[in-house]
Amino acid sequence: MSAQQKNSVLEKALAYTSVTIIAVAVASYLTTLVVAMVAGREALAGGLWQFVTVIAYIGLPVGFLLLIALLVINFSRRGREK
Repeated sequence: MSAQQKNSVLEKALAYTSVTIIAVAVASYLTTLVVAMVAGREALAGGLWQFVTVIAYIGLPVGFLLLIALLVINFSRRGREK
């Protein structure tokens, strides 16, 4: 396996992971909004909803950090190719 293929696998993994994390975070954010509208904010204070709320708060920054890491890897690889 060449170095370019290893980078390609790493880039694909970072891309899929970041997109998945961002999609889950957006879905949990929208779910939190709907539950708060339907059942009230008190429903979010207990049980599973705390976990869903934490995913919404943590997922987006982690996903964007993974995207930035993907961009840095991609730009450094292209810089070496020149």
